[in-house]
Amino acid sequence: MLVSDKIRQVLGYYEGDNPGTKANLARILMHGKLGGTGKLVILPVDQGFEHGPIKSFEVNPDAYDPHYHFQLAIDAGVSAYAAPLGMIEAGAATYAGMLPLILKLNSANSLHSKNLTFDQAVTASVKDALRLGCVAVGFTIYPGSAKCFDMIEEACEIIAEAKSYGLAVVLWSYPRGEGISKGGETAVDVISYAAHIAALLGANIIKVKLPSNYWEKIKIDNVESLAQRIACVKKSCFAGKRIVVFSGGESKAIGDICNEAAEIKRG
Repeated sequence: MLVSDKIRQVLGYYEGDNPGTKANLARILMHGKLGGTGKLVILPVDQGFEHGPIKSFEVNPDAYDPHYHFQLAIDAGVSAYAAPLGMIEAGAATYAGMLPLILKLNSANSLHSKNLTFDQAVTASVKDALRLGCVAVGFTIYPGSAKCFDMIEEACEIIAEAKSYGLAVVLWSYPRGEGISKGGETAVDVISYAAHIAALLGANIIKVKLPSNYWEKIKIDNVESLAQRIACVKKSCFAGKRIVVFSGGESKAIGDICNEAAEIKRG
């Protein structure tokens, strides 16, 4: 695998990571249509766990088949495919070596009472990721939840174990909980804080929601456009020295998706 000068520059930011972790990070960054550019797109398919199969897949019944998502990731030319254990196991042999895989190690579900604090269950292990040929593991934390300290401690253990085996780590950092308003879950100051926490925990790739033009605790000037808010979040991740990806969020028109992608690129 040839590595572009841009990706060599990005890998140079990860001074504390071992060669195995950097090699797997390079595999993600060099794969797909954006390979070598320093940009990436990850296809995450955990909505069956999070929201249930009927809500997630009935609109497109082909999506009930795990192989559909592997093939979609390949055909779309994304950088990597992320999913929970069962979904990865169901296609790992057929699609071995065809695209970088990220095993999501914890999950929530919408049957969980909304009166209870936000949390996720650990549903897979680092050894599962190694067994299935994954290049990285993924894990979610909820800064702001009453369970956030437990989740952070779980993340620390998983990050250390994954990196010891040369795997890269993607950290979903989604602020929510008793101390954060609904609008605050995407407030630019809160999203920046959540992204910074993920960087401090040692994440190689940080995934957050798109920041809104709203502030929860600390007012930030000059963040009227989405591109400006994107730049603010990136600055919070060690002055742009950590890779940040943004959640696609709820279903929306293709034009809106393209506009958001353009703003992310500008930021």
